[in-house]
Amino acid sequence: MTARRAPSLRRRLVVQLLALAAVLAVLLFAAVRFSAERASEATLDAILGAATIAMAEEIRSAEGGAVIDLSPGTFSMLAAMGDERIFYRVNLGAATLTGYDDLPLPEAVPAALAPMFYSTPYRDTQVRIAAVSRSLRIDNRPATLLVLVGQTRAGQSAIAQGLANRAAAVGLVVFLLAVPLSLLAADNLLRPIARLAAAVGRRGPHDLRPVRAATPAELVPLVVALNSFIARLRGTLAQTETFIAEAAHHIRTPLAVMRTEAEMALHHSGDEATRARLRRLIRAVDDSARSAGQLLDHATVLYRADQQTPAEVELGALALALIERFRPTAEMKDMRLTLVPAAVALWVHGDAVLIEAALRNLIDNAIKYSPAETEVTLTLAAQAGQAVIRCRDHGRGVAGARLEALTSRFQRGPNVGDVAGSGLGLTIVSEAMAAMGGDFALDAAEGEGTCATLSLPLRAA
Repeated sequence: MTARRAPSLRRRLVVQLLALAAVLAVLLFAAVRFSAERASEATLDAILGAATIAMAEEIRSAEGGAVIDLSPGTFSMLAAMGDERIFYRVNLGAATLTGYDDLPLPEAVPAALAPMFYSTPYRDTQVRIAAVSRSLRIDNRPATLLVLVGQTRAGQSAIAQGLANRAAAVGLVVFLLAVPLSLLAADNLLRPIARLAAAVGRRGPHDLRPVRAATPAELVPLVVALNSFIARLRGTLAQTETFIAEAAHHIRTPLAVMRTEAEMALHHSGDEATRARLRRLIRAVDDSARSAGQLLDHATVLYRADQQTPAEVELGALALALIERFRPTAEMKDMRLTLVPAAVALWVHGDAVLIEAALRNLIDNAIKYSPAETEVTLTLAAQAGQAVIRCRDHGRGVAGARLEALTSRFQRGPNVGDVAGSGLGLTIVSEAMAAMGGDFALDAAEGEGTCATLSLPLRAA
C-alpha cells in the first residue's frame, strides 16, 4: 500500500490563484464580447436611424401624392457600414410607394421623426430595421408617411467577434503571466512559515524557550499553541529529572543500609553457616545495587541525551575521582586501579554527567569481569584533536563478540554467564558517547583482557 502524499499548501495556493486567473480571463472574454456587441449595435443603430430620418425628410408632398427624391448620400452612409444588404420601404397610409413591399412593418407606428428599431427575419437572414414616420398633407388632407430602412448585421458580428478574440488573447496572456506570478505570490505568502520553521529548527535539543519570532497575525494561533506545547514539555522533562533523582535516592539508600547492616552482622556473627549466608546476602545486595544503578544511569543517559548541559570538563580529575571511588571495591579482589599519567589536565567540552556515567560503567565492568590480583589501567592522551581515554583490564575479553551485539540493551557476552549483570553497562557507554558526538571502541587486548577506548573532541583553544 503506497503512502499517502502529504498535502502541499504551496501547490494548493498556486492552483487556486491560477483558477482565479482563468475565471477572470473567461469573464474578461465574456464582458468584452457582450460590450462589443452592445457598442457595435448602438453605433450601427445610430447610423441606420440617421439614414432613415434623412430619407424621410427628403420626401415632399405634391398634388395628388408625394415626391420621393432619394439622395445618393443616404445610401452611401449605409454602405460605409460594411458589405451589408440594404432594404427599404416607403408607405403613405396603407399603400407602398416604393421599395420592398414585403419588408415587415413595426407593430406600432413610431413617433414623428423618432426612429424605432427592431430585428426580424427576412429573406433567409436577420435584418435590423429602423422605422420613422412623419405627417404630410396630400390634397389638403393629412396623411401618415412611414419610412423603413433595413440592413443585415453580418459586419456587426464580425466586429464583436474580432474584439472578443482580442480579449481572449489578452486573457491568455494574463493567464500565462499568472503562472510565475502565482508561484512568486505563494513563495512570499509562505515565507513567514519557512522562517518560523527555520527559527525552531536552529534550536538545540535542550532549548525549550518560548518562540518569540515575529510572525503574521494568521500564524499567531500556531505560535501560541507551540509555546503551550513547549511549556508542557518543559514541565514533563522537569518531572522526569526529579523522578530519576528521587528514584536513585530511594533505591540506593535502602540497599546501602542493608549492606551495612549485613556487614555488621557478619562482623559479630560467630556461626560459620550464618556468616556464609550473610556473605551471599552482601553479594546479592551489591548485584542489586549495581543493576539498579545501571538502570538509573541508563534512564539518566536517555534523558540527558536530549537535555545536555555542555561545560568544560577536566578528564584527569574526573577519572581520578572515579578511581578513588572504586578503589575499595577493587581492593576486595586485591586488584590495583591506576591512572596513567597520574596527573594530567585534559579538557573537553561536554556533559559531565554523561562522561562520568560512561567512565563509571567501564571501570565497573573491568573490575567485575577481571580475576583477583590483576590490574585495571586508565590511560589519558591527546591525539589528533581528540581526548582519548583507554581502560585496559586483564579479564575475560570479548570472546569474539561484535561491539554492536555487546552494546545492545540487556545483551551480554557469551563468556560471562556465571557473573551477575544487567547487560546495560556498555549500552550506557555507547549511548553517552553518541549523544556527545564521541566514539567508543572495544577490542581484545594483547595477551588477555579487554581495551575499551573513549574519544571526545578536545576543548577549542
